[in-house]
Amino acid sequence: MKKRNVLIMSLVLVVVTAVATFAVSTAFDRAATHTTVNNNDGTVTISSEEYESLLQIKEQCTYLEEKYDDLEDLQVYIKENYYKEVSDELLLEGAKKGLFQVLDDPYSVFMNPEEYESYLESTTGEFPGIGVYVHPNPDRGIEIISPIEDTPAYQAGLKALDVIKAVNGVEYTHEEIDEAINNIRGEPGTDVNLTIYRQSNNSTFDVVITRDIIVVKVVKSEMLDQNIGYLRLSQFDNSAAEEFYEHMESLIGSGANAVVIDLRNNPGGSLSECLAISDMLLPEGIICTTKGRASGSTESFESIEEHYDLPIALLIDEGSASASEILAGAIKDRNRGVLIGTKSFGKGVVQIFMPYRDGTGLKLTTSEYFTPSGVNIHGIGIEPDYVVELSEEYLNSEDTQLKDDEQVQKAVEILKNELKQQLKNR
Repeated sequence: MKKRNVLIMSLVLVVVTAVATFAVSTAFDRAATHTTVNNNDGTVTISSEEYESLLQIKEQCTYLEEKYDDLEDLQVYIKENYYKEVSDELLLEGAKKGLFQVLDDPYSVFMNPEEYESYLESTTGEFPGIGVYVHPNPDRGIEIISPIEDTPAYQAGLKALDVIKAVNGVEYTHEEIDEAINNIRGEPGTDVNLTIYRQSNNSTFDVVITRDIIVVKVVKSEMLDQNIGYLRLSQFDNSAAEEFYEHMESLIGSGANAVVIDLRNNPGGSLSECLAISDMLLPEGIICTTKGRASGSTESFESIEEHYDLPIALLIDEGSASASEILAGAIKDRNRGVLIGTKSFGKGVVQIFMPYRDGTGLKLTTSEYFTPSGVNIHGIGIEPDYVVELSEEYLNSEDTQLKDDEQVQKAVEILKNELKQQLKNR
């Protein structure tokens, strides 16, 4: 059942019935406080105001019943005529999923218990699979946001913007992303065959990847030379800010006077962790603003004055998304550092993620975010200050080193020049 939107009826019907019952019960409760009971014939006398109120509620209930009668009819028709037996539980799950699917927003989803558990696993930093972040693109299919560094997917050469067309020979659309993910995951040590479409060279190919336990190392760092540090931030998980701080302190303690911050293939994550890291790097001022319809969804986030006051260069690419773009956009708009690499992914919306009932969960887009200059980059991305493509030689190398990474070396060159200029100005 790929198209379940019509099944919204079952959920709506439950809601309508509950609301109507509650309204009538409440009205009668209210009426009872203004009644006079005739003990002889058992009649109840109510005021004219309460009588008018009951008539209005009756009209509303009649309207709702007539409005959703056809949906109830469809539910009965499916149960009686579909060639396979259909459970009420399946129809209700379809109704809940349909409420999110009609939004036509790939980031808003209702998850059944299995899907919710799988999603929770992917946010813990350790889970079984191949190590790739994906999202449903209505125009292209199941699109890779980024492979996770040092995982089977990364080592197999999967790239941001690749599209997963099939898993073990079974094709999937963007609407079936949950099923595809469940089949990509599996027991460590077993193989999965992916059919990949790569737009950059208009090619479709199969790749066999051996599943493993994926352990995400959020932050790692090293000194590139005597006074320039390198910090790799792979995602904004729940420990990102704390680890970022520890690594920055370590680099500065090792003599770093400038830092290259690598956000390439960072798909994003927690907004609060991103804001905390941004606060460490920016002087007082706006980091970003969010705008939505619900109460509390429109908000401005600002940094305080205290921050790491040293030259920084950020590396971004087409795999840098969401929270990565919030940080990159703030650094660029506030002239706090330079951006080097290629244009970012372009995800400029914010979701809430929460458990629901009976082991289910949901994600819902609640707002758009805007950079300090008021730009929403959704579907557009952020252009770096210096566009630097990685060479085919580097990309095809089996033993990549930072000293051979053209984007890293460009960042080092820029930071060295800035440090020299600082010395001249003293």
